[in-house]
Amino acid sequence: MASSPAVRRARRSLILLLVFIVGLAGLIAYGVFNSNATWTPKLALDLQGGTQVLLAAEQTGGEAVAGDQLQQAVSIIRQRVDAAGVSEAEITTQGSQNISVSIPGKADEATLQRIEASANLDFRPVLTYGIGANVDEATAEPGAEGGETAEDAGSEDAASEDAASQDAAADDEAPYDESLDPESIPESAGDVAWITPALQEKFDAFTCSSDAALDAGNAPEDRPLITCDDTGAAKYILGPVELDGSVITDAVAQVGTTSTGASTGEWVVQITMNKKGTEAFGKISTRLFGAPEPQNQFAFVLDGRVLSAPTMQAQILDGRPSISGQFTQESASALADQLKFGALPIDFTVQSQEDISATLGTSQLSAGLLAGLIGLLLVVVYSAFQYRALGSLTIASLVIAGVLTYLLLTFFSWRQGYRLSLAGVAGIIVAVGFTADSFIVYFERIRDALRDGFSIESAVEHGWKKAFRTVLASDGVNFLAAVILFILAVGNVKGFAFTLGLTTLVDVIVIAFFTHPVMTLLARTRFYQGGHPFSGLDPQKLGAVYRGRLQFREPEVSTRGAGKKNSRSQAEAARRQTIAERKALMADASAGKES
Repeated sequence: MASSPAVRRARRSLILLLVFIVGLAGLIAYGVFNSNATWTPKLALDLQGGTQVLLAAEQTGGEAVAGDQLQQAVSIIRQRVDAAGVSEAEITTQGSQNISVSIPGKADEATLQRIEASANLDFRPVLTYGIGANVDEATAEPGAEGGETAEDAGSEDAASEDAASQDAAADDEAPYDESLDPESIPESAGDVAWITPALQEKFDAFTCSSDAALDAGNAPEDRPLITCDDTGAAKYILGPVELDGSVITDAVAQVGTTSTGASTGEWVVQITMNKKGTEAFGKISTRLFGAPEPQNQFAFVLDGRVLSAPTMQAQILDGRPSISGQFTQESASALADQLKFGALPIDFTVQSQEDISATLGTSQLSAGLLAGLIGLLLVVVYSAFQYRALGSLTIASLVIAGVLTYLLLTFFSWRQGYRLSLAGVAGIIVAVGFTADSFIVYFERIRDALRDGFSIESAVEHGWKKAFRTVLASDGVNFLAAVILFILAVGNVKGFAFTLGLTTLVDVIVIAFFTHPVMTLLARTRFYQGGHPFSGLDPQKLGAVYRGRLQFREPEVSTRGAGKKNSRSQAEAARRQTIAERKALMADASAGKES
């Protein structure tokens, strides 16, 4: 016999949910064997411990660091640390000169470099380039063709390393050699007249592994700069600074598209500039576009080191240049972070770096999980008492919700740097109550429909339409609260908001793609269709007494004092007598009016 539309929809929903769960588990398995993913969510500072870095703030000119500068630096460092997701890092000021950064787990080198970078970001035109060290010339070639608007001039790893590497500029600024200047100072920053014989001789002798590379970032902004890229594979002569990093309002890593909107499949870094940067960069791109190589390149310079030196492949007048090249998702994201969060108002010196123990530890995590299990057990007991066998669907739905939540937390821990804190565990425990509320609303709507005389199959569909609107309204309010809290909060509170919002979405997915489809299939079984007393959906116990399949039986009238039931004929006779008496009264009233 052909299945009904409701049954087909239920089966499709269950298949989609199964595919989603298996696909998510498959992605995590791929990450475990081919990347740095794990089968468990990473823990936050309060549960695992981590690394603490103490930074001493200082200004280049020796002036005292103002309080607002220190707070701005804290904000930018927090953006850098949290750029990949909720990392549950703790970033605070210590006194009037220091900033303490505590990172969960063992901080990798890229994260430490991102924190320590003072990040003086500039735009300089490329005047010439060469091989920076003893490497293959093809590797050092910074001017390869390709890309959508502007191509990355470095290797694939060039964007993945932060500029505050071991070759960062020295703290003491070396005096500039004015003998390197041409007799007549060029008006344009991209004029090759900046390359004097003396500057060319210095460039030829320059290697990225030499001591001279330590002073590469000390050239004045209005003079050429000899420096290297992050890998040390390529060296450059760059013209004077034409723009600074303050004109960048946003930078994101994304998959590139063609002019028709089709995906190129390559990762690019999309930059957005403010009004000042849009106007200035429009002029720069007009000058560089079509110029001979390498004068058609410009360099992003961070702390005196070249992050990227793309080729200008179009006039960019909207302030939205994109950098393309041999990027991976990780390297594109790293470059985007460096450009977006590049400018700190002050410089930092690392005072200390040490491992720290967990502030709470596994005992508190165990206590939190125990509290969650107790709450879950209470929900199970209530469901079994209130809904009998139907409570098993509540238990199964909670299991599916738990599996989904666990897999999603593990996935975000791998891909977005999420760290599970005790506050995050609290968010999950709170969500158990929200999920149980959704089931109760749904089951009670089904019971209401049964009381109104619907069959079990019709009651499920009728109850679902009413219940789902209520569930969406309730979960919508919870999710909105979680989003607002996530945006406004920091640290552990942010982690609580994250898990609360995530589990709210999981609740909607589970009730729509598991609870209702399974209930639809159960309603076709003999156990529930027959209204078994243990089913939790017995019409008689719910107060709905049937005559046949869909109609109510008329209530039976009892005789006063006798305690016996009247027969159907007696009830019918009483009804007729009442009608006759009413007709007589109406006739008497009409006769009185005529007289």
